[in-house]
Amino acid sequence: MAPDIALRFERVRTKGSHNDLRLRLGSYRHTCDSYYLAIDNSPTAFGGLGPRLSRLLEQWAAQVEALTGTGGTAYLPYDFSDQCTAWLRVSSSDGRGAEVHAGWSRIEAWGLTPSDYLATAPRVQDFAPIPGAHIHCSLSALAAHINTTRPTLTATGP
Repeated sequence: MAPDIALRFERVRTKGSHNDLRLRLGSYRHTCDSYYLAIDNSPTAFGGLGPRLSRLLEQWAAQVEALTGTGGTAYLPYDFSDQCTAWLRVSSSDGRGAEVHAGWSRIEAWGLTPSDYLATAPRVQDFAPIPGAHIHCSLSALAAHINTTRPTLTATGP
């Protein structure tokens, strides 16, 4: 069983593509839309919304695991909007511990592909953290938590 950390990314409704996702990071709560995930027609977007959300978290886990041992910064998107995107910034100075902050970028969702966002993540240079939206945890606990969340999202179906 993965260690419990104060991060939840969940599908709260299975009908529609607006206000159907929620991110919880510590005491911070944010409701967001799955719209851009639903219209993603790239070859890496397969199945219904559940598998697409799982694919998003698969990319999150890969980025977090890449920080283990070396440290650095990774950006994990969670809200895709016309005018901007919301990201989790995962920073590690030692390759073991992590600071996770939620924040915004002016990168528009229509300019990236949620099922393959890794080419866009390095362009997040205008990250604006949301006050109070952060946690501290280990990278290994964060990666394990993300990986245990993926099957739950897959199971939410189309």
